[in-house]
Amino acid sequence: MNVHEFQAKQLFGKFGVPVPRGRDVWTPAEAEDAAKELSSPVTVVKAQIHAGGRGKAGGVKIARDKSQVSAMAGEILGKRLVTPQTGAAGKEVKRLLIEEGVNIAHEFYLSLLVDRGTASIAVVASREGGMDIEEVAAKHPEKIIKVLIDPVTGYQPFHGRKLAFGLGLSKETIGPFAKLIGNLYRLLMEKDASLVEINPLVLTAEGGFIALDGKMSFDDNGLFRHEDVRGFRDLDEEDPLEVRASEHNLNYVKLDGTIGCMVNGAGLAMATMDVIKLAGGEPANFLDVGGGASKETVKEAFQILLADPNVKGVFVNIFGGIVRCDRIAGGIIEAAKEVNVSVPLVIRLDGTNAEEGKKMLAESSLNLEVADTMWEGAKKVVGLSGRAGR
Repeated sequence: MNVHEFQAKQLFGKFGVPVPRGRDVWTPAEAEDAAKELSSPVTVVKAQIHAGGRGKAGGVKIARDKSQVSAMAGEILGKRLVTPQTGAAGKEVKRLLIEEGVNIAHEFYLSLLVDRGTASIAVVASREGGMDIEEVAAKHPEKIIKVLIDPVTGYQPFHGRKLAFGLGLSKETIGPFAKLIGNLYRLLMEKDASLVEINPLVLTAEGGFIALDGKMSFDDNGLFRHEDVRGFRDLDEEDPLEVRASEHNLNYVKLDGTIGCMVNGAGLAMATMDVIKLAGGEPANFLDVGGGASKETVKEAFQILLADPNVKGVFVNIFGGIVRCDRIAGGIIEAAKEVNVSVPLVIRLDGTNAEEGKKMLAESSLNLEVADTMWEGAKKVVGLSGRAGR
């Protein structure tokens, strides 16, 4: 789960990470009132969407006079920001963060994230703050500093000092920087976060550090432990189909392709998406119905697939292990009774009760194609969907 910048900063403040004064608003009038509460002569008006690159898209404005804030807020609110992280459709701005300006001496990039390859927490830092870190990593990898923290022993001051030396910090700022890293590590671990990112982390002219931006992502599996974090969820920032899927405990991610996929198991789902691309198609989603899916769950999953207007064909690829193939077949048949299946449907069943499932489908009078292998199924659905789309 992702959160807004102002929400991430609320958590930063609770864990001893300095942030600028400010608050979130919904209207230009609220923005003007919020600006009047700030003592800084400079006010920053920032769009609040779940995406980076807001500044380049026109979602961040700086007011040198508080009388400008209302007009700036009006320009951003309701605007659809298109950034590299939103896709071509963009995201509509419904909320703003009104924040005091900061006297910047230098900008840094800083993030903490789960590194699954090393089973550790990676701290990534760079002196090139405020820029796209991907671009810095691609063109100037020597400017990226990385330190790994073993969760067994946890954060130690030497981790912070190593990063500080790598960033070329002065001796006066090494101690506060190391403490800040420790606070961020504690935040990540205690709140079950998978990412904490600050870009930029600012060293002010007064010699202190301030998180000028904030981005956090949380492990959905740990949210039951954190009522405060669950309260941050903004359904307006999530795809409606993904929200619907989460209500039924389905692992669904909407993509930009035209081939709907329903698979059991994350590994098989990823492989299915790869095979669809190899066959010349583009997957419309990632959908893992899980190992213990019921007939009702499968029915809901099938309806979610068909609710996507971009879907021109559906590939059901099931390897029956814990979940039985006849259960999948039953869910598809039930869903087909309620939803008009107007796109090609290709089904591959293998494993537990596969023959029973195939028999159920054959006797259902559904208009579908059966495949014996994953590759055969991918070629069939790509070919049929291509003809259906013409």
